[in-house]
This record gives sequence, structure tokens and C-alpha cells, in this order.
Amino acid sequence: MMSIKPVECVAFMLIRDGMILAERRKQTKAIDPGILSIPGGHCDAGETHETTLQRELAEELAVTAVNPRFVCALIRQSTSDRTINYFVVEQWQGEIQNHEADALQWAPLDDLSQLDLYVDRLAVQEYLRLYCQ
Repeated sequence: MMSIKPVECVAFMLIRDGMILAERRKQTKAIDPGILSIPGGHCDAGETHETTLQRELAEELAVTAVNPRFVCALIRQSTSDRTINYFVVEQWQGEIQNHEADALQWAPLDDLSQLDLYVDRLAVQEYLRLYCQ
């Protein structure tokens, strides 16, 4: 039996004042249309996770991460298995602009019920465990 390697992705948790930035995905997206999730994207061939992180942040939000920290990697099944490498970004350069989502919104870290994906909620809990105790 042949195993298929999961698609490598990154997700970025922008944190400010006890809140996390979430995106409402466009209804036209093939994967997870309309859900509220942590933004991110796919790694291009040959890219490191950190390179993907900075490229996707620039493309989607027009910011550059300052000292991003790795939180965890979780595998999620959707149309194919995806390894989502979560990074926390507590400092960035530039003003956040919405270049991809239907909407951006800040969600409180102490109420993760707004996030639609279980893996996103789990990653935020891991961030809180690792960096906020």
C-alpha cells in the first residue's frame, strides 16, 4: 500500500491584547468555504516553513512577522491530509490589510468557540500552554 505524504501548510496566529486574528474564508474557496479559521497557506516546493510563513503573511495580510515562534504541527484531513505547522506571531511590521478573506476579525483567546476548526482551537490551546503560563 502506497502512502501519500500530507500537504505541508503553515498557519499564523497573530496575537494582540488577548485576542487572535481569524479570517472568514470566502465562499468560493474549494476547502472550508465560509468558516472562521486561523489564516495560513500551502508551502511551495522547496520552501521552508518560515519562508512560507513570511510569504503568506505578506500575500494575505501585508505584514512581516518579527520573531515568529513555532507552536505545533497537526495533521488535518480535508480533501487530502494536511500537516499544518502553527506559528505564533506577537509582533509584526506593517498594518494588517485583508487581501484574501471575506473578513478578518479578532477573537478572544479565552473563548475559542468562534473558531470553526478543532485543529485551530487545539493549536491555540497549545500556544497558551507553551508560552502563556
